[in-house]
Order: sequence, then structure tokens, then C-alpha cells
Amino acid sequence: MNLNKWYGFLFLATLCLTGCDDQNNNTESSKKQQITIATSGAPSPFTTINDRGDLTGYDIDVVKAIFAKLPQYEINFEITEFPSVLAGLDSQRYQVGANNYAMNEKRKEKYFYSDPIFKNQYVIAVAKNNNNINSFHDLNGMSTEVTPGLNYATALETYNQQNANNPVKIVYSEADLLPVLQHVESGQYDFQLIDKVMLSQFISEHHLNLKIIELSKEDEDRIASPFSYLLISKSAKGEQLTQDINDGIQKIISSGELSQISQRYFGADYSPK
Repeated sequence: MNLNKWYGFLFLATLCLTGCDDQNNNTESSKKQQITIATSGAPSPFTTINDRGDLTGYDIDVVKAIFAKLPQYEINFEITEFPSVLAGLDSQRYQVGANNYAMNEKRKEKYFYSDPIFKNQYVIAVAKNNNNINSFHDLNGMSTEVTPGLNYATALETYNQQNANNPVKIVYSEADLLPVLQHVESGQYDFQLIDKVMLSQFISEHHLNLKIIELSKEDEDRIASPFSYLLISKSAKGEQLTQDINDGIQKIISSGELSQISQRYFGADYSPK
């Protein structure tokens, strides 16, 4: 075989190998189940868009860590409005919702819940000069601003049904958390129910003149179980997806990876045990 023919043979062989590898990769990718994870990009630090426009946050990193243990799936994230996350799960446009979700019995009827991915502690935020609120029972007749559909809103609505003679004054709003907390700071509203770790971070980062009122176990139970979860669409494959996600969660708990993610975002370990 002359030299030109030999080089031609090598070129064709290389071309074939490259093409075969690409075909194998495409075939392998096509076998993976495509999963879209929806999030609103708030509240920080659970889900947020950084200065570079990248989606990041505790829930986001946890989801990535979980699916790194599940090679049968290929994931992508979609940012949408908070109500649209749930609407997308209803229509099965999205398979997973990642938005610091707590347990909610009404939602439990519509969606699968993963195992817990974060251990919450609920508190009341009030202005530093507010001495009228020291427990959940002091909220009667007080005002607050809440996003419809959040567990805090549901808890207060239920509480108002039980205390119709002197209910909490609820104002519904789609405002971001920072202005909501600033409204409490200024006295426009009396209080805000919130996760302790989130409130502590906002007070520190934005120098808010707020104080933290911790809740008793009984009062915490009025809001929700003290954990947050991923929501999974109740599709034909949703049950298997939930089982696989739970397997991934247990793996990152056992390996300590979940604790590391928590330390990175909160400086403490809030991973479920």
C-alpha cells in the first residue's frame, strides 16, 4: 500500500470511529429520561439568580447532586413565576418543582413529595421596637403581607377560620421578600412568618432593624412540618421518579454531600437526619 492510500485509510478509519462515538453518545443521551425542574428563582438562598444571570441556590445544588446519582435522567431547569411552577406540575410540563416547599395537605393531594431536603425552623419577624408580639397567639388582629399559596398564607387562613372574632389581617402580595421585610421594619405591617435561616440572612445582608420571635413546637405545627421538599408531578412516571429522587437524597445524606451544601449556603448543617 502506498503512503497516500495509507493516510487515506487512516482518515476514513478515524472518521468512522468519531462518527460511531457520536452515534453512541446520541443513542445513550436519547435513552435518558428528560426531566424539567421548575423554580421561581426566589427566595434566596434556596433558589436565586446571581449577578451573572446564573441560577443557583441551595435547592438548585441539591437537585444537581441528587441527579448526579441518577444517570438514567437528564435534567434542565426552567425559571418561571411561583404560581406557574405549580401550574406546570399540574399540566406535566414540569416534572419537579424546587422552591423551598414545605408540607401542605392540599398540595399533597395533587403532587408527590420527595423525602425532606432541608430542616426548617419557623419564626416571626417583627420590628425591633415592636413589643406586642411575642408568640403566635399575639398575632390576632395584627397585619401581615403574604404571597397567596405559600404555607404561611395557608396557616394564617386556617387560623383565621378558628379565630373569626379577631382574625389576622392578611394582605396578599406578589412582592419579593426584601420589600416585604422592609414593610415590617417600617411598621407598614406588623409581622412576617418566615424561615429562621432566611430571616437571619436577610437581617445580616440588608441590615434590617428586625428581631426574631421563635415559635413553640405547637405553633410551628400550625404552619407545616419543619422540613422542605421537592414536589414531583403526579404523572404516569411520577411515582418511579419520586422513588429514584428519594434514593438520590439518601445517598447524598449518607455521603455527607447534603451537609456540605448546607454549610456552603448557611454556614450550618440544616440537612435532615
